[in-house]
Amino acid sequence: MNITKAIIPVAGWGTRRLPITKAIEKCMLPIGNRPAVDYVVQDCIRAGITEIFFVVNKGDSQLEKYYSRNMELEQYLTYFGKEEYLKYIMPPEGIKFYYIDQDTNSKYGTAIPVGMCAQYLKPGESAAVLMGDDFVYNPEGGSELARLIVSTPEGGNGMLSVEIAREQTGRYGVIEYDVNGNYYQLVEKPQPDQAPSTSINISKFVFNYDLMQTISAYANVDITGEYYITEPMNQYVLTGGSIKVVQAQGQYLDAGDPYSWLYANRVILGQ
Repeated sequence: MNITKAIIPVAGWGTRRLPITKAIEKCMLPIGNRPAVDYVVQDCIRAGITEIFFVVNKGDSQLEKYYSRNMELEQYLTYFGKEEYLKYIMPPEGIKFYYIDQDTNSKYGTAIPVGMCAQYLKPGESAAVLMGDDFVYNPEGGSELARLIVSTPEGGNGMLSVEIAREQTGRYGVIEYDVNGNYYQLVEKPQPDQAPSTSINISKFVFNYDLMQTISAYANVDITGEYYITEPMNQYVLTGGSIKVVQAQGQYLDAGDPYSWLYANRVILGQ
């Protein structure tokens, strides 16, 4: 399957990381010398993605600055003989970045930013959807998204999953499989003895045009509370659709809270 578009939602206030996220966008929190979201972006690039749609808080600009050229900095490095650093600050070649504003004081939830981007897909086209504050790390440089795309049936849907210890299921959304071993539904934070599996959702997907339209339609209805992307996924499955589950091979890292962020830094820095 040839997929060239990726949607990366990064809007939201990052309340679990306050007060630092008052001034720094959550996806820009550093892991090593790079922002967390760049590990997602680099995985996309290795998978052949050429167009990336970021859904950002209205008015945020840090992410756009990061993926744009800084001529003054380039001149400074050149003037002072530090050209070896230029390779670290240049935007990726051949990649188009788009920034879609989301009003975070309106509807909220994982389905909203994805639904906003459905209009950018053509009939028959599929897209990768990856949340921007966690990633799967492969120290040898492999791409988990590339593996997901290859493993997803042509024109179909897929999602990455990570296996965890059963005693940890109460912290995650756990996947329940259908009789064919595909996604059936997500069970949120079940007790270990009630968990349908030990496979967790890490919000890394390949969605076809039809499922993207289902997500968009769901995002446009009026409900009370949070718009979870798993709701239209469940609806899609119940009406005959299929979503393949692919086990990730790398290490799942998360920047969502201070402890997991610190652990991710230790892993990346080889400590």
